[in-house]
Amino acid sequence: MPYLTSDPAISLDGFIAGPDQDLEHPLGVGGAALHDWHWGPAEEENAAEAAAMVEAGAFIMGRNMFGPIRGEWNLDWKGWWGDEPPYHAPVFVLTHHERDPIEMAGGTTFHFVTDGPEQALRRATEVAGDGRISICGGASTINQFLRAGHIDELRLHVVPIVLGSGETIFADLKGLAFDVASTRSTSMVTHMTLRRRRHEPGDSP
Repeated sequence: MPYLTSDPAISLDGFIAGPDQDLEHPLGVGGAALHDWHWGPAEEENAAEAAAMVEAGAFIMGRNMFGPIRGEWNLDWKGWWGDEPPYHAPVFVLTHHERDPIEMAGGTTFHFVTDGPEQALRRATEVAGDGRISICGGASTINQFLRAGHIDELRLHVVPIVLGSGETIFADLKGLAFDVASTRSTSMVTHMTLRRRRHEPGDSP
């Protein structure tokens, strides 16, 4: 079985994107600040965590993460990441609208899955085998995989800002429990690795 991870950057008030996503604000208004630790003076001290985010045999993301387009596809749109996205592996995009795969430079191919997250997981597993699959986002996609019990390791990148509104994970997900595997703080972010607790204290193994 593959090992599923997810790497959301999250604000102190629990948002992984701001409100009103559009072309000018890919991560919603204010959401770009959740990723300032990737760039500039902070880039080097967070290099290991940034690199680990794209070390997977396959990736799954929601349509809202792939782009702001709603309804039928604008076939000129090929994602936010330019000609060479950072994934370098197959990416399975959840959508209600069919689209042919898009091959990009560097080994990334976007595949569009119209029959739900379980089918996306099956196809990603065919690629990754017993390796790692990354659930990229957005919030709705991460929540679906958390609810289904599929995510083994949640790597939160906690940024000390308050967004006030936007897209949040853990909405309506009562009863989840994790063990803290590791934490590391740098000047702009705390990296927290949480592993899904499969048995509560006192349960039979």
